[in-house]
Amino acid sequence: MTESRRRGPIARLIVGSWQALDFTRRLILNALFLLVLLILLLAMLGSGRLAPLQSRTTLVFAPQGRLVEQYSCDAFSRGLARATRSNDCREVRLRDALRALDAARTDARIERVAVSLDELQPSGFASLNAIAAKLAAIRAAGKQVIAYGDGYSQGQYLLAAQANEIYLDPMSSSGVMLDGLAAYRQYYREALQDKLGVDMHLFKVGTYKSAAEPYVLDAASPAAKEADLYWMGDVWQRLLSMIGRARGIDPALLQRYADTLPEQVVAARGDLAQLALQQKLVTALKTRDEVDDLLAERGVADADADGGFRQVGLDTYLQHLDGALPQADTRPQVAVVVAEGEIAGGNLPPGKIGGDSTSALLRQARDDDDVKAVVLRVSSPGGEVFASEQIRREVAALKDAGKPVVVSMGDVAASGGYWISMDADRIYADPSTITGSIGIFGLFPTIDRTLGKIGVHTDGVGTARYAGAFDITRPLDPGVAATVQAVIDKGYRDFTGKVAKARGKPIEQIDAVAQGRVWSGAQAKERGLVDAFGGLDEAIADAAARAKLGARERWQVRYVEPSTTSFSDWLGDFMQSRAGLALLRTSGAGDLLLASRLHALQQAAPLRFVQTALERRGPARVTALAYCFCEPR
Repeated sequence: MTESRRRGPIARLIVGSWQALDFTRRLILNALFLLVLLILLLAMLGSGRLAPLQSRTTLVFAPQGRLVEQYSCDAFSRGLARATRSNDCREVRLRDALRALDAARTDARIERVAVSLDELQPSGFASLNAIAAKLAAIRAAGKQVIAYGDGYSQGQYLLAAQANEIYLDPMSSSGVMLDGLAAYRQYYREALQDKLGVDMHLFKVGTYKSAAEPYVLDAASPAAKEADLYWMGDVWQRLLSMIGRARGIDPALLQRYADTLPEQVVAARGDLAQLALQQKLVTALKTRDEVDDLLAERGVADADADGGFRQVGLDTYLQHLDGALPQADTRPQVAVVVAEGEIAGGNLPPGKIGGDSTSALLRQARDDDDVKAVVLRVSSPGGEVFASEQIRREVAALKDAGKPVVVSMGDVAASGGYWISMDADRIYADPSTITGSIGIFGLFPTIDRTLGKIGVHTDGVGTARYAGAFDITRPLDPGVAATVQAVIDKGYRDFTGKVAKARGKPIEQIDAVAQGRVWSGAQAKERGLVDAFGGLDEAIADAAARAKLGARERWQVRYVEPSTTSFSDWLGDFMQSRAGLALLRTSGAGDLLLASRLHALQQAAPLRFVQTALERRGPARVTALAYCFCEPR
């Protein structure tokens, strides 16, 4: 009798199901393998030199994703995100966008710039200001800038406002939304303490240090509201001023538009497009096809091109610019090290700042004889104190080695972000940069009441009075609380003391502007926390001048970044090309490949940061944090 005949019906069902599952698994793996082979084949067949960039070309500036200092996703994931139109991993490097726009201003082949912002995701105002300045410079140089959109958020409109002409779809359901800045968060005290029995013990220094308030309060404290409204009001008024100057509209009228938006929408009978036209926020109402016809009429008609006019996209234009760069350059270097994201200990990937990994990049620049000066580009809300101190020490070591260090602050350089910045020879910031938040806090949860709700209790013995005192299943001992608060107090003294030394000011003066309070870049400059206004270009020029490198053509800029595998970059670049995107979209493979990556991106950032921070790292029992939840929407 065969083995299959000896099996019962249940066993046969299980075995049959397993075989079917195994067959399906092998089928999917083989299909993916064939897909990769097809991608490689198409890449080899489709690879080649770029077609020459012709005269009278329109640069289509249509950023897809959010503006970032460095990619946080690998090239493969970015290609998948573009192919599937997922919002995750859609990123545009700010430096690339600025470089393209700056080149287009003087490139005789670029006749005009068409700006499409529908797929630009919310980004920081310092980054948006930098893009706006480049668009304004193109317009000032005598080249047309034409903006079109299905609708404009206020960040998108800041860029569109720099155009000679702004067009909006007549059927737009969003119009131009100038609705102000807001910073609202969820507060969890009742859910954690009353409902779940989790006691979050907060230890902090700084009246305005409000980062952890959501875990111990049910609403924002008066001090937090006062501080937030102060710096947000400055950024908001600056936004209105920039838009008003570009469009020739009194900022007071823009403020009125924002304050009375519901009444005006009702008066316009819900027609947001007509309302924007009436308020002179747009030049005219046109569909995308009508705008394409306009660009074909003013430029060069090309039936084979998207939109019917001669054009080049941002990515392709960058390839043209990179193809013109020399292969070897022996000039002295100004190194740029990007510090973007939350700060934590260890080696972290791009998009986060690792105490070890970012320090290693700074050390690499210090040890490289070709690097004569360093610019640290900071865009960070902060994080762990010790990791921040590791990076600050490397900044100090660079200066001790005779290499000037200049900090360029991006959208936010607050709390730990300011910690790693303070020792630079000079600090540049945009007036709308979010900075300050010089304060320290720590969180320690205890869940003894949570366990008690389900009848679980903790008991035992220890060989010393505080043995096991940091066990979160036990009530917090007053002695432990005093210990933690002493650690936090010392962290604040260290923070303010180091700032005072670095900025050459009395510690009392620093304490007066510290206390965890957040400032705009303009407010920080008034209080001596920032030296000058400017972006990355100004910081690089300053660093070169301090290193006495001479005229601009005598030195080069090099980004010091973690190395990546050439195959991964190559495959990612192909997947972001027209052929790769078409293949993934039509095959449906993009959705399949992306699905497995989404679960890691679902958790809200504040909760994710606190969860990570509360995890024990090695023998440490108390982790002091310098973090700021201070990005407006």
